[in-house]
Formats: sequence, C-alpha cells, structure tokens
Amino acid sequence: MFNPVGKIEIAILVTLAAICSRVSAQAPANPSEEAARHQAFQLYESGKYAEAMPLLENYVASHPSDLVAREHWAFSMVGYAATLSDSTERNKVRMRARALAVQLKDAGDSSNLLQMMLAIPEDGSAPAFSDRKDVDEAMKAAEAAFGRGDLDGAREGYLHALLLDPKNYSAALFIGDVYFKQKAYGPAGEWFDRAIQIDPNRETAYRYWGDALVSSSNNGEARGKFIEAVVAEPYSNKSWMGLRQWVDRNHLKLNVVVVQDKSSVQTNGQNGTLTLDPSTLGNDSADAAAWLVYGGVRLSWQREKFKQEFPHETAYRHSLKEETEALDSMVSVITANTNNKKNAKSIDPALLALVQLDKSGLLEPFVLFNRADAGIAQDYAAYRAAHRDTLRRYLDEFVVPKAP
Repeated sequence: MFNPVGKIEIAILVTLAAICSRVSAQAPANPSEEAARHQAFQLYESGKYAEAMPLLENYVASHPSDLVAREHWAFSMVGYAATLSDSTERNKVRMRARALAVQLKDAGDSSNLLQMMLAIPEDGSAPAFSDRKDVDEAMKAAEAAFGRGDLDGAREGYLHALLLDPKNYSAALFIGDVYFKQKAYGPAGEWFDRAIQIDPNRETAYRYWGDALVSSSNNGEARGKFIEAVVAEPYSNKSWMGLRQWVDRNHLKLNVVVVQDKSSVQTNGQNGTLTLDPSTLGNDSADAAAWLVYGGVRLSWQREKFKQEFPHETAYRHSLKEETEALDSMVSVITANTNNKKNAKSIDPALLALVQLDKSGLLEPFVLFNRADAGIAQDYAAYRAAHRDTLRRYLDEFVVPKAP
C-alpha cells in the first residue's frame, strides 16, 4: 500500500486486534448497511482503493462515528491519489486525506496508519521516487496500478523501474510489498532482502520483512528484523512501530532504562555552574556524588575538551564521547559504593543498571538509543558503521525480551 509521505506502507500497520474490536462494536444493525460496509471493506483489504473510496465515502456519510470506516476512507484516498496523472489533483486528494486524518485524531483515533497519514505535508505533495524522469515515471505508473488493485501490473512496473535503476531501493521494496499483499511471504522476504542490500541503513525493508515473518509464523526471526529496523534508523518513530507491535502481540514489554538527570551545568566562557537536584542530598546513597562527578565531566567538555576532541567543529555540541565519559564516571562512583550494602540499597536502580551496561560494554549503545539529543545523534552514523553488532547486541540482550 501507500505511505502518505511518498513510500508504500502495508496495511497490517493498523493494529488488527484493535480493528476487530472496533469493527464488532461499530458494525451497523441494518442488513443492507452491513452489506455495503462489508463490500467496501473487502475492496479496501484487497488493495482496490480507487473502487473502495466512493463506497466508503457513502457509508461514512451516514455513519460518521465509525472510526474504522473513516480511517479506511482516508487511506483509500491516498491510494486513489496515486492513480491520478495530474499532480495538482493528486495533491488535492492527499490534502483531503490528511484533513480527514486530523479529524480522526481529534475523535480519538491513534493507530499507526493514522500517524502515517498525519505525516502528509499540508500541501499534499509527495517526493519523487528518482531524479531520473524515466525511473520516476515507471514508479508512478506502478503506484497507479497498485492503487487500482492491479497487483501483477504493479509488480511488473516496479520491476521495470528496477531494471532501469538497479539501485532504486523503493522499487525492490515495493516488489516485496506486492508479494506480501499476495500472501507470498517467502518471495516477499527475498525482495526485502534485496532492498536491504541496496541500502542497509534504511529501516523500512527490515520492518516489512518482520511483518512477513510474523504472517508466516516465524516469530523469533521477525523479532530480529524489527531490531535491525531500529539499528538502521533509531530516531524515526516508524523504526519502532514493528518492534512495539511485536512486543504487544507477544504480551511482553521493552526493558528501557531511564536515567533521570539530577544535575545541570551552565557555562559562560571558562566560567561555569553545576546545580544538583535537592532530592539527591541528605541521604546515605552515592547518588549525589555520582551526579556531582557527572556534572563535573560535562563542565570540562563545555569549557575546553570539546574543542580538543572536535577541532574541526566550530560550535560546541553534546557528543557521544562526552556523555559516555560522564556516565562512565558515574559508574565508577556507584561501583565504589556498591561494596557497602547499606549504601547500595539506597542507590537509584537506574544507576545500578548503568553499572551492568558498562560491564557488558554497552554504555555507548545505551547513550545512542536512550540518551540521544540533537548533538549526540550526529555521532550515530559513524558509530553504526563501526559497531553495528554492538548496537544489535544491546537491543537483543537488554531491551527486547525473547520470543515466548
């Protein structure tokens, strides 16, 4: 199916259990209305969005409280838009779909599919699939076939685009998505793998592959693909969609260590101030000492160490090196105090978790996934290039529970 910001997304992003419960609660009592709803939903689920759209519009007109039907209607507009050759008309339809998504949000809808539609630019525009005109036109023709429900035609169109440009990630991805739609999960995975070979640092193919593995009852393998999606692009909400859904589906919870900052620093040239949260004071734990050391390290980085470590950068930023060094200094303080059982009992459990992460050599992944701000995020690509296995191991061993 169609990603509202210009790439295909698949329908199972909508939480199926939530849809089923909402469908049963909102299905009309009138047999003729129920039949109309059923017909529209069948067309929608088979990917025939252009045909489903007017039926859903008619049904929603008399059943505005049916959020599932309204959501299907909005998404069908996105699919229908791809069938339009006129870019102005296409953008108008996408704008209307986005407006409906905003209304659904206000009505209480919060599905992942809705979040994708909210990502449509306000002007309804979508990025080109390629800088090459022939490739872009081939992709748009394939998208139009997909919007009409012509899956075989869509696959041929995407394959034609890939032959024109063997490095076109979207073409390989979308061929896999067509196979997924046709429930051919093995071939779908092969094409998702092809997309990953083209660009391993984009999350979508991993996530789609995970969905295909779930659909073919390969739950453990799916977990691995969802982890890879996060490793590829951790700062995108989409990257976490598949993983969170996998966790929910298996009635599990992510193990997320949250370290609440209890010291702050401000610098003005060589002058600086360090402020401790009063909650760390007046007890027997090592928390205050740990946060004092943390703040001291950060002061030194802001004063002079950043310039020494990053001589080619003109302005200070919070970096992976700085945060890791500051947390490592805390670990030293906490470790020294855990020998005293009385002190250990009163230490913040999150700080004790840092000790375990440090022993496992996973403090840097923790920073990149759990402590990243705009400055630290700039260091992610270089770290991923050199330590992808370490990032994967952090999520596998500490964050994501094993499949039951």
